[in-house]
Formats: sequence, structure tokens, C-alpha cells
Amino acid sequence: MSGHGHQHAEEEATAIFEPPAWDERYSGAEKIWSGNPNAQLVAEVTGLTPGTALDVGCGEGGDVIWLARQGWRVTGADFSANGLARAARHAEQAGVAARTDWWQVDARTFAAEGRSYDLVTSHFLHPPDGGMVEVTRRLAGAVAPGGHLLVVGHAPHETFTHLSASHRQAMFLAEDLLPGLPDDFEALVVEQRPRTVTRDGVTVDVDDSTLLARRKS
Repeated sequence: MSGHGHQHAEEEATAIFEPPAWDERYSGAEKIWSGNPNAQLVAEVTGLTPGTALDVGCGEGGDVIWLARQGWRVTGADFSANGLARAARHAEQAGVAARTDWWQVDARTFAAEGRSYDLVTSHFLHPPDGGMVEVTRRLAGAVAPGGHLLVVGHAPHETFTHLSASHRQAMFLAEDLLPGLPDDFEALVVEQRPRTVTRDGVTVDVDDSTLLARRKS
């Protein structure tokens, strides 16, 4: 590939990290995601006492709806206006609109601004250039004393060879995020958890990098 051609391909690959690409993706009639809650969310949150929750990068709202059904009061945050509109529609259809609200914000520049939540979650956000450590720091700032932070993402895996280099480099291990935890947090879970997924009719094993931390009271 020529230098110019390679640069153009990388520009196209990195465009997916920006809101316009997601607004376009969410503009059609088809659902992008399954609507099912993420496995590690269910595993870690099921035993917690419901309170207030913030889900950053909520997409079509599957996790928000699940949390609301468990009794949480949930704010779904995303940088895509179309994604949020779709999530709000899904919450209404699920009968949990009264327990949800929505916030358009980019995780990379997000600030808690005096808001705090008993649970802050983020699933499969992959900002480029190792940006997830900074995002983790920002998310932690929104956790109330005694509250929990759950960050889950794709661990690097041979399954993802079809993705662009910038996508693969944005993946992380759970321990990579530890520098983003403020001093008043204790890490409870720092591990890669195997999960089987079916993509295009093919079943593959992937690893969910899972960081669960608690803010000290």
C-alpha cells in the first residue's frame, strides 16, 4: 500500500472513534446490538444493592434497561445523539423510561461536574492511543464514596485480526487500567474473563478485560 493509501485507510479506521460515524451507524432501522445486558455487568452487579448508576457508552441502552429492571435509577451516556434517541425508545418499549435519563457526552472529555453515582459502568469503549486509562480516571471521578466502578473491554486476541491496527491497539488488559484508579479506590477484580461469542455464524472465544473497583467510604 502506498504511503498515501495507507494514511487514508487509517483515517477511515480511526473515524469510527468519533461521533459522526456512530450517528450514521445508529441512523438506520436495524438494531446494531443484541439488546442483552453484557455478561460481566450481570455477573458483578447482580449482588449489589440498587441505587444510582451511570452507564457511559450506553449505545442502544441494553445495559441501562437491564439495570433499571433490577431497580437502579440509571443515566445512560453516549456521544451519539442517534444512539441515545434509540436507547430512550428502547427503554420506553421496555417500560422502564421512568427509571432512566440520558446524557450526551464524550467519555474522553467527560467530567462528573458534581454528579456522583453508586455504580459507574462502561462496556467496550475503546478510545485510541491508550486513552482508556484517562477515561477510567474520568469515570472514577463520578463514583460516590462506597460506590463501584466496572470497566469492561476487549482484550487483544487473535479473533480480532480482521480489525484495523488502530482498533487492535485500542484494546486493553484489565491491569492496563490500574494507573487510572485514584488512590481512594481498591481494585476488587482485575482479570481477563473468557467468553464465547458467535459472529457471522462462527463461534469464537474472546476475553473480556474486567476491572471492578470500589471507592472507599
